[in-house]
Amino acid sequence: MLYPAIEPYESGLLAVGDGHHVYWEQCGNPQGQPIVFLHGGPGGGCSTLSRRLFDPRRYRVVLFDQRGCGRSTPHARTEHNFCEDLVRDMETLREALSIERWQLFGGSWGTTLALAYTRHHRERVQGMLLRGVFGAQPHELDWLYKPGGASQIFPKEWHAFATALGPVDEQALLSAYDLRLHSADATQAQAAAQAWCAWESAVSSIHTAPRSNIGQSTDAPDPHHSLAMARISANMFLRDPWLGASGKVWPAQNLHGIPCTIVQGQWDVVTPMVTAWQLHKNWPSSTLRIVPEAGHASSDPALRQALIQALDEMADMTINDVELSMTS
Repeated sequence: MLYPAIEPYESGLLAVGDGHHVYWEQCGNPQGQPIVFLHGGPGGGCSTLSRRLFDPRRYRVVLFDQRGCGRSTPHARTEHNFCEDLVRDMETLREALSIERWQLFGGSWGTTLALAYTRHHRERVQGMLLRGVFGAQPHELDWLYKPGGASQIFPKEWHAFATALGPVDEQALLSAYDLRLHSADATQAQAAAQAWCAWESAVSSIHTAPRSNIGQSTDAPDPHHSLAMARISANMFLRDPWLGASGKVWPAQNLHGIPCTIVQGQWDVVTPMVTAWQLHKNWPSSTLRIVPEAGHASSDPALRQALIQALDEMADMTINDVELSMTS
């Protein structure tokens, strides 16, 4: 079960440069184990439910909306909004909060960001929990945004996604959506965003209803969540110099000795099992937990419970490590 609803004990907007201001908040125990929540998307934003995964007595939970989404400003902006920028924002936030080392909890796109951050700031990472591993590799993007992948499992939903813009080349849907999402016609841009999020929502859960969008902040005050989600995702997947075949994020490196629990839904259609398996096989200090009755969405009950259990175990392990160091 989720922990009871809580309110932040501190929050604010952090100026991170390039005209961006990132919303952040801290919840739980100010003296607890620091852990940062990395939401999905890109462009998803956090929700109040995200807070409830953590034991508020033992964790000092840091949540932030990445550039351009949730409560961060400006909304749905893609300029200066790439993986490298987000890694730099995490360091800026860590320093601003005077945190020496923290644990990382990333889901979906959040796993990509966690791996990228660790590659550059390994000394700041105490441990990780990853859900729905995604490396933003070319074949992963093709699986979701080109015919022949997830489209074979959800053909009806794919047809709606592929035809929402009118007659376009299905092999170039990412580019077509990116162009429409930046249209000067706000109605057309919003319609494209809704179609984008409808496709991702349709494939995210094994439960027929309700389905929640990947990384969606369901209670975010910004009514244009879908535009941020779609516009930022398409822009990053097409242009981010750290993603794709660049090798700047995947293959994952610099992970030796860092403890990690990987929680993966067996029927995850968004980020299929093979990527989590590859990561685990090349990471001796990782543990892979396969959830048989779950897809991609953290709202799937079995997956949610597995995440809460893993977080509780991580908190126990941290407390034991601290007690051992104090007595040695």
